[in-house]
Amino acid sequence: MPHYFKLGEIPHKRHTQFRKKDGTLYSEQLFSTEGFSNDYSLLYHVHPPTQIIKAVTGKDVSPKIAQQHTLAHHSFDGFKVKPEKDFLDSRKAVLVNNDCHIVLAAPQHSMKDYFYKNTDADEMIFVHEGSGVLKTVYGQLPFSYGDYLVLPRGTIYQIEFATENNRLFIVESFSPIRFPKRYQSKYGQLLEHSPYCERDIRTPQDLQTIDEKGDFFIKAKKKGIMYDLHYGTHPFDVVGWDGCCYPFAFSIHDFEPITGRVHQPPPVHQTFEANNFVVCSFVPRLFDYHPQAIPAPYNHSNIDSDELLYYVDGDFMSRKNVTRGMITLHPAGIPHGPHPGMVEKSIGAKETKELAVMVDTFHPLMLTQEALEIENEGYIMSWAE
Repeated sequence: MPHYFKLGEIPHKRHTQFRKKDGTLYSEQLFSTEGFSNDYSLLYHVHPPTQIIKAVTGKDVSPKIAQQHTLAHHSFDGFKVKPEKDFLDSRKAVLVNNDCHIVLAAPQHSMKDYFYKNTDADEMIFVHEGSGVLKTVYGQLPFSYGDYLVLPRGTIYQIEFATENNRLFIVESFSPIRFPKRYQSKYGQLLEHSPYCERDIRTPQDLQTIDEKGDFFIKAKKKGIMYDLHYGTHPFDVVGWDGCCYPFAFSIHDFEPITGRVHQPPPVHQTFEANNFVVCSFVPRLFDYHPQAIPAPYNHSNIDSDELLYYVDGDFMSRKNVTRGMITLHPAGIPHGPHPGMVEKSIGAKETKELAVMVDTFHPLMLTQEALEIENEGYIMSWAE
C-alpha cells in the first residue's frame, strides 16, 4: 500500500464539521477498495459526489476469448497493436484470467471529452512510450517513459498526453495491487533489503479544486460493460484529502537490482503483488560474479504459474529475435529456458542493459482474439533451432 499522505485542506478530526467560507459544509467521502476493513482515504468535496444526473448502459467491452487452454509457448508482437485516437478504444486485452487482464494500448489523443472509472479493477499502467499527466480527484501525476502508474479501482481519471506517440502496457487487477509483504516491516515501512523505498514513490501533486456545475461525462466499466454516467458537478472538486488509498507513480528506473555470485531467481525482481499474480522489473544490472558463473537463466518448469514477459528495451541474453514491445507467454506445465547457444554466449558477460516487465500468474492465462492477431507464429519451435 502507499503510505499515509495528505494534500490540500482537511479538518482537524475526521467525520466532523468542515465548512466553506460561506458556512456550508464540505462533503466528506470515504474511498476504499475493500470496504471498511483496509486502506482508505477521506476526501472533502465542494459538492456531494453522489449527484449523478443520468446513467446509461453502454456496450459490452469484455475480452473475447479465442483460446481458453494452451500448453505451448507463445510470442506476440505488441507493437502490431495499431494506434487509435481514443484512449479507451485503443485498449486491447490480449491475455486474461479471473485475476487480471493484460492490456496493450497505443492511444494518440488525450482524454478531453470524458473521464474514466474502472469499478472492477486496480490498474497498473506501464508507460513504454510517451509522457504526460495523469489527472485524478487526488491531484496530478506527471509521467514519462518507464513509469508505473498504479490506480486503485474506482478512481476517476483523465490522461493528458504530450504527443500522439504513446505505448502502454496495462495490468487490470481484480484485487488490490500492493508492495510485496517481504519488503515491509510489520508496520508497513519498506525494509532495507527492498529494491526501492518510500522516496521512490511519487504521490499526487498540484491539487486543483474545480468548482463547476453542468454535465460531466464519466465512462465507467463494471463486469465488462461500459456505462455512461453523467455527473452534475465536476468530479475533481476536492479541496483536500488524506489516507493510504490513492494513485501513485514509481519509475522502473528507480528499481535497484539485487545481484549475487550466481544467477538469482526471478523473485529478486518482484515489484508488486496482488492476489494470484506478481509483477517483476528486469532492469540493467551487473551479472553474477562467481568465476564459474553462468549469467543466462537456467531451464525451469513453470508448474505453478504462467510466465509473461513484456520486453521494453535493451538486449536479452537468453532470447533471440527479441523486439521492443514483444510479449512471451510460457505457460505452466512445460519447461522453458535460454534459446540454443545463448548459455555459452552469456559466459563472461559482465552486465546486461535489458529492461522488461514480467507478470507471473498462478492461474492460467487465456488468449483473446486480439492476441491471435498479433501472434508470432512458430515461436514454440525456436528452441529446436
